[in-house]
Amino acid sequence: MTDRTSGMRGRVGVVVGVFGVAAAATVCVVPTAGAVATQVSIHPGLNVGSSTNYGTGCTYQARAAVTDVVQPVAFYDNGVRFAVVAPSGGTALVNWVPATEGPHTISAVQSPDFSIVASMDVHVGRGVHVAEGCNVFGG
Repeated sequence: MTDRTSGMRGRVGVVVGVFGVAAAATVCVVPTAGAVATQVSIHPGLNVGSSTNYGTGCTYQARAAVTDVVQPVAFYDNGVRFAVVAPSGGTALVNWVPATEGPHTISAVQSPDFSIVASMDVHVGRGVHVAEGCNVFGG
């Protein structure tokens, strides 16, 4: 009587071995994606104006959607860094208080790839605090 299972075990081992090598090779050639800020937004909250909701001295929440949940995110106002924060669940949040009237570009980048920048343009008027918000004039 011959043992037919020993030949079958040998073939299964070869098939599993081939798939294991193929899977390992696939893992080795998968490119890694860099951390990237994909979108920036500024939430006006309770601040209102006739031509813009953004005023000097008023507080806004800047938000950046990011692809890496660990790498720090740097925020810039017209090219000047104003905050570096750790993201939480793919979103980085920071308060922004504009100091000057006029056009502002709010940007965010995520370490280590500083070449990909997400940004948003806003126009800032003169802010006047009223209760929990700001009235914005001009702009």
